[in-house]
Amino acid sequence: MQHLYLHIPFCHRRCSYCDFNTYANMEHRIEAYVEALCTELRMRAAQDHVPVPCSTEAAALPPTIFFGGGTPTMLSLAQFERILEAASALVPLEGAEITSEANPGTVLGRDYLRGLRSLGVNRLSMGVQSLHDPTLRVLGRIHTAVEARQSFEEAREAGFTNLNLDFIFGLPGQDLVQWEATLAALTTWGAEHFSLYSLILEEQTPLFAQVTAGNVVVPDDDAAAAMYEAAMTQFAAAGYQQYEISNWARITPEDGRLPRYACDHNLAYWLNSDYLAVGAGAHGHLYPRRYANILGIDAYIKAVVQGTLPVATVTALTPEDLRAETVMMNLRLNQGISQAHFMARCGLTLDEAYGPTIAHLIDLGVLERHTDRIRLTARGRMVGNQVFAKFV
Repeated sequence: MQHLYLHIPFCHRRCSYCDFNTYANMEHRIEAYVEALCTELRMRAAQDHVPVPCSTEAAALPPTIFFGGGTPTMLSLAQFERILEAASALVPLEGAEITSEANPGTVLGRDYLRGLRSLGVNRLSMGVQSLHDPTLRVLGRIHTAVEARQSFEEAREAGFTNLNLDFIFGLPGQDLVQWEATLAALTTWGAEHFSLYSLILEEQTPLFAQVTAGNVVVPDDDAAAAMYEAAMTQFAAAGYQQYEISNWARITPEDGRLPRYACDHNLAYWLNSDYLAVGAGAHGHLYPRRYANILGIDAYIKAVVQGTLPVATVTALTPEDLRAETVMMNLRLNQGISQAHFMARCGLTLDEAYGPTIAHLIDLGVLERHTDRIRLTARGRMVGNQVFAKFV
């Protein structure tokens, strides 16, 4: 297995917009959870994993491990080390891209960051979200803009040469002028990678309730679209290549079709490769099936202690599912999807599978052919979800 996702569902405080599988004020459960996570990794390693058809694009990716959350940087260095040791039976650590998400409010400290780097974590993804302190408070973040910059600089001093920064646009009270000022500031930081996401108001979150009640106002769709276009313009001018709908990487002389600093773990998702996912509520993809682990921390730990793989649901995938998901995920990439990759993964050509659909979308101006690929046009990227729906 080449790609592994590890879910760490702990946070100091749950953000007002978050509907992820995370738990606040449960630090007392971390050690038991880490032990269960390591046990699940050993159980997974004992299984047979049958290789699936893979294109040269997917095969060229290095092995990857991604610590997601929640807030993985709530773990101690000793806990990180134990997890990586258990994971090494599944994914070779040498040459791997090993990413940890990080809340800037939890990684203030050079010693911790140096320790993380010495364990082999070579990519840090910091959830900054905003440089406007009042907005950070509305979102429930525990850091300030100054602390976020401090964490970034300390990560640099600790030896991290591949840093991603996550930001959200379309936030409460945000306007285009404020967002453009944020972008201008960000381009001076020198990060290798940026991930920018439009705010999605999820039901059952405090922020959704505040907006619904009229207590908080968020920008409308047209304003959010203008912010997205501003990001494309400013990042391009600052030397960053947009390689996926929400992701930009710094341009380097070593770049090929994809930039050197593209996130390899996420590229595995976008190429619709197989990957293992471990932890409470984690979702994995091992064609011809997809699985989801038990959601709750205590129920997850209990299942693992009893010697049972903590799987809650398994979904059988048909060849039609594989074809649709491969196209939809690949089209998120600016390079689009190649005929060779689709043939290797799905066993037929794009035109055999979707010829009339592709022709229709080209006529609409949202898809285009480029050498051996189809890809979204600039207009298509603005309405990506509507394009993807045509392949279902």
